Amino acid sequence: MDSREALVALNLIEGVGPVRVRQLLGHFDDASSILSASKSQLLQVRGVGDDTAEAIANWEKSVDLAGELKRIADFGCRVVIPSDEEYPASLREIYDPPIVLYVKGELTAKDKNAVAMVGSRQTTHYGIETARKLAYQLAYVGVTVVSGGARGIDTAAHQGALSAKGRTVCVLGTGINVVFPSENQELFERIAANGAVITQFPFNRNGDRQSFAIRNRIVAGMTLGTVVVEANLTSGALITANFATEYGRQVFAVPGRIDSPRSKGCHDLIKKGAKLCEGAEDILSEFEYLFPASNRPPSPSETGVLPALELSENEQKVFDTLRSEEETSIDEAIRKSGLPSSAVSVALLSLEMKRVVKQMPGKLFVRNR
Repeated sequence: MDSREALVALNLIEGVGPVRVRQLLGHFDDASSILSASKSQLLQVRGVGDDTAEAIANWEKSVDLAGELKRIADFGCRVVIPSDEEYPASLREIYDPPIVLYVKGELTAKDKNAVAMVGSRQTTHYGIETARKLAYQLAYVGVTVVSGGARGIDTAAHQGALSAKGRTVCVLGTGINVVFPSENQELFERIAANGAVITQFPFNRNGDRQSFAIRNRIVAGMTLGTVVVEANLTSGALITANFATEYGRQVFAVPGRIDSPRSKGCHDLIKKGAKLCEGAEDILSEFEYLFPASNRPPSPSETGVLPALELSENEQKVFDTLRSEEETSIDEAIRKSGLPSSAVSVALLSLEMKRVVKQMPGKLFVRNR
């Protein structure tokens, strides 16, 4: 049995979590050695009690490893472990990183520039539209949008990222074959085709309060920061924000109506020091190191970070009409670029999001210094 299969088996043993496995790996050579150890050998490991040692020593009586490996193959997903290059680097840094991730789709190097977007399941039209817009803008400039696939804000965040033809990752609080909520079946398939659907839970595991909280730590752990779009004071989104704070990651909160219960959680976060978020610019400004300081379009070879910062043909034409030392109106940009007004408006918005152009009062534009 190789390390990957051994970690899958350990993940299937009730009561043996990531922290315990890390303690065991510090004592034994590898995961396979843990499974072949005797109860007395296991009891020598600090933090391993009688019940845990008994469960591991007799794992073959309770764990159907062959069945789980077959389910993985049949479903078309795979298992990623911490030693794999594909395993999210930010997730390795937390106290209790998952020992396995079931993955459908692809995790890529681009996902190191990821932001979580979460909120209530019961939401308002304002919350849904805000989440979609923010996720669209972030995904458009090459930021991976991570959320939990739940109804409400999570679903809107995934949809917004997909609309921008960007990357999004869905972290499940269930087994990878369990679709919850059921209406998101098609959405999960689209996410897997344009990013990844991941979980630490084995097949057929249904979600509950505990599993969703465990899921939230992955959402916060694999991202640079967490944006809470709409949440009441008891929302699970606040658990994600707390994890982000614990991991030293930035927390953002979108303000709402002062008389809306759906905004109470966000307002509470702002009072406690979360950054008020009115637009994607508020998020991107916290991660300046992801973006070129130059006032000209970057090339991938210069930045090596966000390939989406390459300019499209229309964006380049509009960019060429602008100067850093003098303001240019939209009408002038239309005339000089030879593009339709609608195309210039879209290009200018995009250039703003890519932080190479700045809008001044009076709808005038300059290159970013």
